[in-house]
Amino acid sequence: MKAIPTIILMMIIHSSNAFNKLDSIIPYSLVNRYDIVIDEIMADPTPSFGLPNCEWLELRNKSLNEINLQNWRIGKSSATSGPMRSFILKPDSSIIICSSGSVPEMSVFGSVISVTSFPSLSNTGDLIILIAPDGRTIHAVDYSDEWYQSDFKKQGGWSLEMVDLNNPCSRFDNWTASNAIAGGTPGQMNSVDAFNSDITYPKLVRTFAIDSTHLILYFNEPLDSAEASNISHYSINDGIGNPLVAKPLSPLFDKILLELPTPLNRNKTYSISVSGVVDCVLNEIGSYNHSQTGLFEHADSLDVVVNEILFNPKADGVDYVELYNRSRDILNLKNLYIANLNSLGNIDNITAISEQNFLLFPDDYIVLTESPSIVKSHYLVKQPDNIIKVNSIPSMNDDQGHVIVMNEQGKIIDRVDYKDDWHFKLIDNAEGVSLERINANSTSNDEQNWHSASSSMGYGTPTYKNSQSYTDGAYEGMIHVEPKIISPNNDGVDDMAAIKYNFDEPGYVANISLFDVNGRLVKQIQRRALCGRSGQFMWDGLNEQNQKLSKGIYIIYTEVFNLKGRVRKFKNTIVVKG
Repeated sequence: MKAIPTIILMMIIHSSNAFNKLDSIIPYSLVNRYDIVIDEIMADPTPSFGLPNCEWLELRNKSLNEINLQNWRIGKSSATSGPMRSFILKPDSSIIICSSGSVPEMSVFGSVISVTSFPSLSNTGDLIILIAPDGRTIHAVDYSDEWYQSDFKKQGGWSLEMVDLNNPCSRFDNWTASNAIAGGTPGQMNSVDAFNSDITYPKLVRTFAIDSTHLILYFNEPLDSAEASNISHYSINDGIGNPLVAKPLSPLFDKILLELPTPLNRNKTYSISVSGVVDCVLNEIGSYNHSQTGLFEHADSLDVVVNEILFNPKADGVDYVELYNRSRDILNLKNLYIANLNSLGNIDNITAISEQNFLLFPDDYIVLTESPSIVKSHYLVKQPDNIIKVNSIPSMNDDQGHVIVMNEQGKIIDRVDYKDDWHFKLIDNAEGVSLERINANSTSNDEQNWHSASSSMGYGTPTYKNSQSYTDGAYEGMIHVEPKIISPNNDGVDDMAAIKYNFDEPGYVANISLFDVNGRLVKQIQRRALCGRSGQFMWDGLNEQNQKLSKGIYIIYTEVFNLKGRVRKFKNTIVVKG
């Protein structure tokens, strides 16, 4: 056999290598979700700590294949970039994506692809989508400035980095601010790279009825699309059963659209249960697999009331407002707004409560704040999914201010003109102490209907029943005092007395006085107070000088009269203890 000339042999080897190289580049149609991930985001580059003052993203190839990025795009919910140029992204390698004007500066750090109409990245949070040429979502990230997990770094100059690339579905728990001195690691391995596996089960957060036959289920993380499409995993009570269709919704795949075989009825709350669905690393849903749903009504006056206000937070805290649905209707928070008053007394700073459809059921509580994570760190939060982040909640002054709730037609649903002296008089420092509404059925702007949250509950009860809550109840007689024994120490247990009345007609005026056992006047609780047919007045356990009373027995003397000349007098005893 004749020897093959060296030059021919080299050509054969070169051709073979070229063929193998081309063969390793898979077509985009074979690229799976999460083969390429968005692993670093520079949304707020100012002030710079060493990196260029421009926005950019980093993509990393997690697969074992080379992938050509030609015609791939970066998108947001509102816009999509132009197509990427041809570039072979090798396994375990990264590429920087930015606008054309940023290429010269970013090229210093690694390979760069510029795209036309590079989407502007919001400082506070945004949805970013990596889109394959066939329109499929390969990865999506809905980041928030809370993901920095640092109040300093979220002010700007630091990138957000994914911690564990094998955990691409997790959100807050798998992202944090860069630890690099320059503020980010474009073109390099992330500075926070670490093992951070996802061992938490997916959770059904809430359900919204679009109409009588279509529901959207909201989960706390993306789901595996194949299992999420199985209709046997979903069941609705009252004989509705399994849906006809279950469709995972792009780009995050954390929402499932269900089509029902039977329409929902109005004025009825339904229960839906989920089983068998898994997240993208195959954790199966656990006990958080139930949700309520139903057809919503439009809110009217006092259907929703302001129930708790934190207007003077601690130095490292944030304001919050809690709302309560006192009606018998299901309401949609997307149709409600919160506002305040400007210096001229006009309604101002009108802000949508929720950008998404969010049902508020009867007797439910919802908390509005700019930082849910801070509220959760400062107070016991029993229903964390009932905190809504409002990017710019109307400001509330520490001394006095206004909280207004409006419906979609601009009608005022509730209004509270709070003052700092509504707080319990013996509290030396009201920072971090919320004001709680005592009775949801009583007047919103009555100082007597507000009290400081108890110390035993951490001075705030966001997302659940107020520590100082009283409700109207049946009682014997026309004047009734409860409890019979009070201890006004703000521990949340019998701090105040409710002087409840029930008359046979409206129009009575009440004078309520407190006497000690020797007949000496201790406090004038109410003077010429106009009564309804039923209601209550609150007494905080203090004397006329807002001082704590000595232990002992006291007499609450109530005199009521009306314009018909009818006069009635009542005596009730009460015990004050330490």
